[in-house]
Amino acid sequence: MNIAMLSYHTCPLAILGGKNTGGMNVYVRELTRFLGRVSVHVDVYTRSENEHVPQVSHDLGYSNRVVHIPAGPEVHLPKEQLRDYVETFSDGVMDFAEKKGLRYDLIHAHYWLSGLAGEKLKNAWGVPMLQMFHTLGLIKQQIGRTPEEREGEDRVNGEKRVMHIADRIIAPTQSEKSQLETLYDLNPQKIRIIPPGVNIHHFYPIPQDEAKEAIGILASDRMALFVGRIEPLKGVDTLIRAMAHVKENCVSFRCPHYLVIIGGDPNGDTEDTTAEMSRLQSLCKTLGLDEIVVFLGKRDQNTLPYYYSAAEVVVMPSHYESFGMVALEAMACGTPVIASRVGGLAHLVKDGVTGYFVPAQDPIALSEKLRTIFVNHNLRTELGAQAVDYAKQFSWEWVTGQMLGEYHDLLERGM
Repeated sequence: MNIAMLSYHTCPLAILGGKNTGGMNVYVRELTRFLGRVSVHVDVYTRSENEHVPQVSHDLGYSNRVVHIPAGPEVHLPKEQLRDYVETFSDGVMDFAEKKGLRYDLIHAHYWLSGLAGEKLKNAWGVPMLQMFHTLGLIKQQIGRTPEEREGEDRVNGEKRVMHIADRIIAPTQSEKSQLETLYDLNPQKIRIIPPGVNIHHFYPIPQDEAKEAIGILASDRMALFVGRIEPLKGVDTLIRAMAHVKENCVSFRCPHYLVIIGGDPNGDTEDTTAEMSRLQSLCKTLGLDEIVVFLGKRDQNTLPYYYSAAEVVVMPSHYESFGMVALEAMACGTPVIASRVGGLAHLVKDGVTGYFVPAQDPIALSEKLRTIFVNHNLRTELGAQAVDYAKQFSWEWVTGQMLGEYHDLLERGM
């Protein structure tokens, strides 16, 4: 079986924590690798952002490739500008496939822009298309607090177009399936639920003292951890305010306790330095947390198991998460998760079993749960052990089997 995987706006090989890099990058990369293990050939097509990067990369192994297609300026572009080069991207994919003599059985598109690019390919090749959105524009419109956080009508209309084009839609949770049905009036017969996975061969518990030594902190230190993009919807400001409350009330246990933030560029050296990063850094200064909150910037996936295992807790104070793969990675490493009960997180974290829920945008409630885990190492150990067992059911081997079932079903139906 030959699959054309479309990841137009972001490359699966990118380092996590940048503006457009996160769970979707991990998803595309890991699914491609695990499909390769069962002899499915995948070419991942993505827009080139650097003319000096080779067009074809074999970093995903198993003869699978990442193909960088020039479409517009070969630099990072805001998503608002990417819409202008979708057709150019589609043409580039077709040219590459023709030159290589490639024939694909199916298109698997990620995010709405890839779905739009897939329409021309689907019609030209006469093959079915399976679509994943990863986030939904209408949900972001509902929860965005400022115009900058809300999505425009172009995206919403684009999503609706892709839903009409695609032969099958994969939703990560029942919540997203319901949102697709009620907000977009999508036929439920088109939708299947398959959650993302976690690579349990890469994310597994490392003894905490060894993990702390590896990242350069003392065995006696207590660390909360955030991993993700630095944007308002992630709720990092709530977490920082919660740490201020922890600092004010740390009478019964030794201070300081650290908050480590992985994501973005805290030093102003790249385009990943945003207004949100500056706002968060200013908030830390205002609250007197400069010695407690550490902005590390982006980190490679190979180092994340050490950070997860070293942390007392991983915090996801998001206003919206389609699924929340960071939570799954943390739990696979034996670290409990404190999360807002929103989107996919509401289905992923088990309250009182693998971590805790707190209300979104409630720093007092979050600080109380942080202190609970900080002062009770036995509780941290108990929640972490339960989290490991729970995360195993989301192995990529299982997810890949489910996805293959959908591929075969589409092909058998001749869709």
